[in-house]
Amino acid sequence: MLKLDKIDVYYGAIHALKNLSLEVNEGEIVTLIGANGAGKSTTLKTISGLIRPKNGDVLFNEQSIISVPAQNIVKMGISQVPEGRRIFANLTVLENLEMGAYLRKDKAGIKETMEKVFDKFPRLKERLSQRAGTLSGGEQQMLAMGRALMSQPKLLLLDEPSMGLAPILVKEIFSIIKEINEQGTTILLVEQNANMALSIASRAYVLETGRIVASGSASELLASEQIKKAYLGG
Repeated sequence: MLKLDKIDVYYGAIHALKNLSLEVNEGEIVTLIGANGAGKSTTLKTISGLIRPKNGDVLFNEQSIISVPAQNIVKMGISQVPEGRRIFANLTVLENLEMGAYLRKDKAGIKETMEKVFDKFPRLKERLSQRAGTLSGGEQQMLAMGRALMSQPKLLLLDEPSMGLAPILVKEIFSIIKEINEQGTTILLVEQNANMALSIASRAYVLETGRIVASGSASELLASEQIKKAYLGG
């Protein structure tokens, strides 16, 4: 479904992604783990069309998307939940969700998708007219995910969904990520909580200073002594 082929990304003189290749197959949860500054968010932004690679290609359903404008990439079926949530703080919960569907014209379909979002995140329905900036961290994360789901993505990119959340909320968010996947959305998950990410992923890649240094099934990486020492606090 998604293939990054030998991607090089630079920020000025800084070589942020180095010859990076990875694949996400339809129906999978694939996680990208690594330390802060390893290039995880840069990878997602490159897929979303917010950053252009100097070399290499990004293919979505076998079509190159490296020169496709970001909004058209959303139209094609890729949605991103950015790091730090980036909700529209001054808009209400409802307005934020409507923003997620801004490319859609099917009013009945939008309503139906919104009901599905409320099924997953009942708290959002209770706070529909509340300003998004006044929500708790966990509710803001739910809103950011709900907003991304409003565009009916085939592939959902999640950037650090557990960041700054209490452990009990982290569990809830990960359980919802699993549910979204089981209902047919493919997921590429960037996460510093490697244990949690590997517990729900089918496959994983480990990123270090812009390079993939290990990859395999999530269970293989969970069992690897080297990965345990570096990322799992083992």
